[in-house]
Amino acid sequence: MPAEPRAWELVLRHIEREMLDGALQPGDHLPPERTLAIELGVGRSSVREAVRVLEGFGLIRTQTGSGPRAGAIIIATPQGGMSALMRLQVAAQGFAVTDIVKTRLLLETQIVRGLADAVAPAALDAARLLLVAMDDPALSPAGFLALDAQFHVALAEASGNQVVTAIMAGLRDSVESYALAGLPALPDWRATAARLRSEHHHIVDAIDARDAASAGIRIHDHISGYYAETHLTGRLPDQLKESRPW
Repeated sequence: MPAEPRAWELVLRHIEREMLDGALQPGDHLPPERTLAIELGVGRSSVREAVRVLEGFGLIRTQTGSGPRAGAIIIATPQGGMSALMRLQVAAQGFAVTDIVKTRLLLETQIVRGLADAVAPAALDAARLLLVAMDDPALSPAGFLALDAQFHVALAEASGNQVVTAIMAGLRDSVESYALAGLPALPDWRATAARLRSEHHHIVDAIDARDAASAGIRIHDHISGYYAETHLTGRLPDQLKESRPW
């Protein structure tokens, strides 16, 4: 059975529908947070989360303070690919973890192999900055995993393939939430974080070395290894090892 939508998802769908119907247009303000919360029967924190997602998609701009420029203002309308991406991100929250892992393995092994074959070194600049950020030992587990999820999106962006990038961006929040869900099962977070850091660097090193086979194997084992360690996938790791296309 599909999971029931969470409160912030209901808010997101409501606002998206208003945008697509023309009730909210660029230049308009979103209704006040309190008004939306009462109208939709949700908490104000759920409204804030939906607004955060919309801002991340570049559909609204928020500004604190008072006056006509304050609050959340519509700056774009979701159309075509953007609307589909929004729906994917919402739907992804209800996907089974095994399906997310299998999809990531299919996509990301091919992404890094393609990067090793053809990408210019500068295309990986965003990914390298995230590597530096993740090397900070003071990062909390949640902070590290947020950067980790973005690192994988950055690899997709480096490919230049807009469809692949949209899919990875749509899965980002789901990937991060599953990674967070696995934290309690880890016996030693610091050891796991050190391993993940090392694996990230080895993936980029393999791309830089133009070693497509190694890059594919490294990211495959990186993704499946974390889920095996956190026991989120049950019997899946054995199946995943058999799924390597090389």
